[in-house]
Amino acid sequence: METNSKDWRYTVMPAVFTWLKESETGALEIDFDATKKYAADILKVQGKGGSRMGGLVGSGTLGENSYLSAEQRLSLLKALSDVAKEYNVPLISGAAAETKEELATIVKELATVGVDTVMVMPPKTKETPSDEEMYAYYALSATAAKEAGVTIMPYNNPDAAGYHALSTDILKRLAALPEVTALKISTIDVSVIETLMLENKDLKILAGVDTVTVHAGLAGACGGITGVGCIFPKASVTMQEYVNNGQWAQANKISQAMNSISYLDAQPLLMEYLKFAFGVHHNDTNGGLRTFGKQLTQQQIDDVRTRYFLAKQRLELLDLID
Repeated sequence: METNSKDWRYTVMPAVFTWLKESETGALEIDFDATKKYAADILKVQGKGGSRMGGLVGSGTLGENSYLSAEQRLSLLKALSDVAKEYNVPLISGAAAETKEELATIVKELATVGVDTVMVMPPKTKETPSDEEMYAYYALSATAAKEAGVTIMPYNNPDAAGYHALSTDILKRLAALPEVTALKISTIDVSVIETLMLENKDLKILAGVDTVTVHAGLAGACGGITGVGCIFPKASVTMQEYVNNGQWAQANKISQAMNSISYLDAQPLLMEYLKFAFGVHHNDTNGGLRTFGKQLTQQQIDDVRTRYFLAKQRLELLDLID
């Protein structure tokens, strides 16, 4: 099978959900078959321009990452690597640690289960590292990536609680490392992307918040990672096609159509919200409510339903429901 894109960084990629099932004892465990099936189904979908998702993001924030053990994460990614290989796309996953040495170990472990690019989160420390400490943390991960034959993607997520922001200066220095294939900037403040692109027009930046896909593209992002695109892949891929072609009015129509549900991608409970919406979309609301995360209240469930059906109705008018 041909690759979905000549350069996966110029596409949108799904941050797939980790589907769970109840074991014989009633405890929740990973449903590998369902997770692989849904991931494959997303990668099959084409946009109106004929392109598809260009990569597969597994065991991320939307994949219950923070609730999984190291063993569970590696088993999950090993299963998803089969899907990524079948569709000839890179497998991407995240890594974070308190120390640079621990991080380097994680990068090498991820490489053993088929991960091609590691999204490296800032260190999980209470105190904010100095710029030199931050750079050293990422530089060692780059060395580990080189030894393991993979690449890294520094992940700046200043809007999420618990993550230190990467300064513009640090991002520019990291982008110069040969092992860094792209930067992921997850923020609603797209001026960060614009500032970086003004400094270096050749940077490869991926947006990570669904509400600003079009705005990030205008600022210079070449692609993105999506959660809402798991639910509405045809719409997400088509919107990215329009962004890449500079067809801003058409892209904005899709962004507006998905606005009600894209809003959830920028909320603290994004994983719980979007996973439930995914369950509604596939007529499996019980599955959508199975999570290691927080249980949604009835008010939250009703709100997600309303937002999902509004987006679906708007996208149907644009012929963007697959």
